[in-house]
Amino acid sequence: MILELKDVSSFTDYFIICSAESSTQVKTIADAIEDKFSKSKMRPLGVEGLDHARWVLLDYGDVVIHIFQEESREYYGLEKLWLDAPRIPVPE
Repeated sequence: MILELKDVSSFTDYFIICSAESSTQVKTIADAIEDKFSKSKMRPLGVEGLDHARWVLLDYGDVVIHIFQEESREYYGLEKLWLDAPRIPVPE
């Protein structure tokens, strides 16, 4: 899911939110994203949560990526905190 926060937040333009079934998958997704971005010379401003990998946050300034284990995503309900943010469709 992609939330457009340009008009509802002052700290970022987009949240990208995704889920994985295990901490191993969360770490693998985070590593793949960092690898892909680094090839374009983009480094995260901050990375949080890699130790336990229940919820990893990759902060690229205008884009903040949240990678959750499914149960953590349900528990925190991040999307519900931003109900007024437009959703950008992601192709399956």
